[in-house]
Amino acid sequence: MRVLVSGASIGGPALAYWLARFGYQPTVVEIAGRPREGGYAVDFRGSTHMAVLGRMGVLDDLRAVRTAGHPMTFVDRAGRPTLALPADFAGGDLEVTRADLSAVLRRHGEALGARYVYGDHLTGIEQDDEGVRVAFASGRHDRFDLVIGADGVHSGVRRLAFGPESAYVRHLGAYVAGWDVPDVWGGERRSLLYTEPGRMAGVGIGEGNAAAFFVFRSPELTYDRRDPGQQKRILRDAYAGMGWETGRLLAGLETATDLFFDSINRVDLPRWSAGRVALVGDAGYGATLGGMGTGTAVVGAYVLAHELRAADGDHRVAFAHYEELLRPYAERCQKGGDTTGRFFAPGSRLGITLRDKTLSIPAMMRWMMKAGESRTNNIDLPDYPFSRSDSASAVGTNQR
Repeated sequence: MRVLVSGASIGGPALAYWLARFGYQPTVVEIAGRPREGGYAVDFRGSTHMAVLGRMGVLDDLRAVRTAGHPMTFVDRAGRPTLALPADFAGGDLEVTRADLSAVLRRHGEALGARYVYGDHLTGIEQDDEGVRVAFASGRHDRFDLVIGADGVHSGVRRLAFGPESAYVRHLGAYVAGWDVPDVWGGERRSLLYTEPGRMAGVGIGEGNAAAFFVFRSPELTYDRRDPGQQKRILRDAYAGMGWETGRLLAGLETATDLFFDSINRVDLPRWSAGRVALVGDAGYGATLGGMGTGTAVVGAYVLAHELRAADGDHRVAFAHYEELLRPYAERCQKGGDTTGRFFAPGSRLGITLRDKTLSIPAMMRWMMKAGESRTNNIDLPDYPFSRSDSASAVGTNQR
């Protein structure tokens, strides 16, 4: 079977790896002209995430590029610490940069025959009983047995096959931004975060590199997602007059070429498939921040590929089983993102004080970390016999 996967970030390469391993012919198409570099750190936590990575045989490569996490320190206007959180609060069991994770997954998939095409994207999808005819922005056309959207919260595949984004993407009241800045802080790896009511400015520091990380509360804004100039103006307006190191971080924004800017949102669809088209990762069940999206995408790719293999390529059976098994898990993980904006940028000074005081209690911090891990482990994955590897650990006892 020929399978087209749209999106070469995390879910797409993870799915392409498994499909190639099972003898399918996956092609991954990516709108960017080349593999993306840099990017913020993402984390895996809990036995389910780690077991799936083990079954992929990528753990050694990922551990070789792990970032070791960033201890988080909230500071006041003068830079004095008000709250300190350990590295594993944000970094989980394994933290790597998004670019390094994507590169490892891509390399393992390409070794098995997965094909990557950069600088192109889908503009049309036509399904029939035999397959899917796809039109590309480059002007070419091709046919595939299946099409999988792994192209993020703003998925083009979802728009073509399911309808407009406004029907499925819900704004959660805040925006997040990040970009690289010169490291003038130096020293050990850490994150410094400063909060005023409704807005937070921060910087992650480590190994000679630094990256700004901003979160601010706002109703939904109208802007061009492809115009970084508009996004920079929004940020400058939102952070005008803010104290601490905010001015220095905003100065780095002027020449930034790697700006990430998006609303904090979540994706909810009544179904994850339509005929021969299905969604995986953020395209189907994403949350911009705090929803365990990276780990959920890797688990989702594992389940989808294995259900296709178990159903001998019958997409109707496979897609139904995939959604039945994964939906409760994905929705529980998404809930972690619902309060992310309020956590980083409480709406009042009282809210900031309560956050800092609450997390200064060790028992409360441990409870929050345990609650997050319980969401990532709250699934009984089938023990697919054809996915075993020497480095794997069991992830379930059910048989299908």
